[in-house]
Amino acid sequence: MVDKQKVLIVDDDQNIAELISLYFTKECFNTQIVNDGESALSVFDTFKPDIILLDLMLPGIDGYQVCREIRSKSSVPIIMLSAKGEVFDKVLGLELGADDYMEKPFDSKELIARAKAVLRRYSAPPAAKTDDTGAKVVEYPDLCINLTNYSVTYYGKSVDMPPKELELLYFLTSSPNQVFTREQLLDHIWGYEYIGDTRTVDVHIKRLREKIKDHDSWRISTVWGIGYKFETL
Repeated sequence: MVDKQKVLIVDDDQNIAELISLYFTKECFNTQIVNDGESALSVFDTFKPDIILLDLMLPGIDGYQVCREIRSKSSVPIIMLSAKGEVFDKVLGLELGADDYMEKPFDSKELIARAKAVLRRYSAPPAAKTDDTGAKVVEYPDLCINLTNYSVTYYGKSVDMPPKELELLYFLTSSPNQVFTREQLLDHIWGYEYIGDTRTVDVHIKRLREKIKDHDSWRISTVWGIGYKFETL
């Protein structure tokens, strides 16, 4: 018998929490409800959830802090739930390590679909590795990026790329399904001392898409209002 996946539901509104629990129970998940951040951190180690549905506005320790503390010791998927719909709140949640963000009120079917999608991505093996020669390599079906010798192979053919394009592609593909803001990409690829604006990132993404088309298994996706991610399908 296959073990059921476990969902930790963290929400101070008991009615909403029980409704979410009912949805996931019907989908054959095991659920546990806690109503504050401190309880979430306490229960996390004993319940060992496969995914966390985390409300932001919690008594005591808020959802942002809960996310920060869990991320310091675990990569378990986290979907933030909040009535806050501002881009700033979404960006902050994603920067702290959340895998997705849903505004309240939400559709139950969409919540379940997103949770299953996050779980599928989480179960995928890490992309970045070091080969026998010590080279830094990321591989996907029909795509190989080697940061050590600055080469890209696409459908078996070498693709010419300037260093920054290749570094950007390597960075995104090394963290599949993780959303990065334009500012984060500027910092990681161009450095804090870079004098420019976020349009630099957009231009490089555009050039990458011209050379590396969407694949049945992966693609470079735009997360509107936030940034970009390398999405595995």
